[in-house]
Amino acid sequence: MKKQYRVKKSKEIEEILKNHHFSSNPYFTIYIKEQHETNHFRYAMSVGKKIGNAVVRNHLKRQIRAVVRTLNVLPTVDVFIVARGKVVDLDFQGIEKELKHLFQKQKLLVKGEKNDSIFK
Repeated sequence: MKKQYRVKKSKEIEEILKNHHFSSNPYFTIYIKEQHETNHFRYAMSVGKKIGNAVVRNHLKRQIRAVVRTLNVLPTVDVFIVARGKVVDLDFQGIEKELKHLFQKQKLLVKGEKNDSIFK
């Protein structure tokens, strides 16, 4: 992913967390914040040390990045993805299914020409 699609500064991540729009399942929690500064969505992710060693965490982050790259997300949001402990039990298709479900649950995916925002 290009750098313009990432939220890197901890101050920006804290703003996303303070917004309190979130959705979760046993595998992931996503926090959402509406933004209008850029014309594309941005995201950040967190995979804690309790999930596994560095190899496991980096492998998981690569899989999450691959899934997010395929999603057609609304351009007016910042998303913070937190991996939870049970995620190590999932294969790639499971990760894709669970993340896609969370994004659909929050209506973050573009449906044709019509953008349904959760913030209206």
